[in-house]
Amino acid sequence: MSDLTVRLIIVCVMTTIIHLINTLNYSVRLAGVRTKRLAIAFSLFNVIFLISSTANTVQAPLLAKISDKLFAGVERGSALYGEHLVSLSWDIRLVLASATLGTVMGTMLIPSFVRLMSKGIFLFERTGSIPLLLGALLSPGRVSRVLAGVYLPGAGALNRAKRQDIPKRLLTLNVLITGVFTTGVLSALYAGSLVPEFGKTAAMLSSIVNGGAQILLATIVDPMVATITDQAIRGVRSEEDVKSMVMYLAFSRIAGTVLAQLIFIPAAELIRLVAHLI
Repeated sequence: MSDLTVRLIIVCVMTTIIHLINTLNYSVRLAGVRTKRLAIAFSLFNVIFLISSTANTVQAPLLAKISDKLFAGVERGSALYGEHLVSLSWDIRLVLASATLGTVMGTMLIPSFVRLMSKGIFLFERTGSIPLLLGALLSPGRVSRVLAGVYLPGAGALNRAKRQDIPKRLLTLNVLITGVFTTGVLSALYAGSLVPEFGKTAAMLSSIVNGGAQILLATIVDPMVATITDQAIRGVRSEEDVKSMVMYLAFSRIAGTVLAQLIFIPAAELIRLVAHLI
């Protein structure tokens, strides 16, 4: 197995973990509503989110290294360069597929994770210690019970969700934002390979694209999600509304990772064009 293949496998595994954890983030609100302890739920999840953040910081340099090694010493415009571009595009699509896999796995784990988080919140109130809490939650017996209870929400859950008042704009924006976030850095990396002389410019443009998506997330999506969650805590909405919201957000996130496959090349071409113009 070549060094590049090993690096690609590591990147795919990290991408799966990142998107799995990011999907589980939706269920934290449901656990907070169920236990009436939303602040503790977010505090505990931040411990898990550190794993995702660490993997994210390692993932991008590893993928960039794959690109650097792939094109090292290859003349731009040559047939071999074109072959490497095709190879890199398929590698990136495999990474995007890993994002979809991680999101699907996260969706399947949401019911179990909500139960685990709910128990973790009450355990934390008794222990007052993160290390003791992790030791209790990650015991082999508890982990095996969680894994045994994993299931994908079925048609019954979907039918119940259809009866809930979840804003369609929220779901549409979540699909678009997830698609941009998923492919942003990857499209910039590919754009840098299309125009090596503007590689650094293309890499910097990814932060602008992701920044725009982050603004939409912070100003439109998160406030709408927070409003529904707070209404459930106050009793204005039912817990079923939050369950439906979590399910819809998870499935819209899956759709967003699929959308990333469709916009990967167009986004790279757009970044390449902007890199030329600025």
